[in-house]
Amino acid sequence: MNAVVKFAVTLVAVPTIVLASIISASAQMTMPDACKSSSSEDMQMSGSGMQMGHMADHQKAMMESMQQMHPAMMQGMMSKDPDVAFVCGMIAHHMGAISMSEVELKYGDDQQAKSMAEKIIAAQKKEIEEMTTWVKEHAK
Repeated sequence: MNAVVKFAVTLVAVPTIVLASIISASAQMTMPDACKSSSSEDMQMSGSGMQMGHMADHQKAMMESMQQMHPAMMQGMMSKDPDVAFVCGMIAHHMGAISMSEVELKYGDDQQAKSMAEKIIAAQKKEIEEMTTWVKEHAK
């Protein structure tokens, strides 16, 4: 490889690496501290999954929603077509958002949080319908 080609590869590779690390860091920085667990005991992982014995009912319900959503998302994303994989994964993700919102409506006390949950349910159901139609039309 001549010097010009090496220089061009470096010019392309370095910004890509830097951009990837910035995107990864910004994704990690978006989570407010109040959303992070203060105790490692809050979430004990075992070989068979989450141990939820000491959790409050709302925490158990949220965790059950997540446990149902993750395998469905992973299954959906296994399509060889990247567009279908994305849309199928997002359908499961949106179903998880609906389930979590329903937990908020059942256990939550704050009217503003409940209002957000209701809006999420309405928006996610609409998007699930749109994505399901898309999958029926585009999946091979």
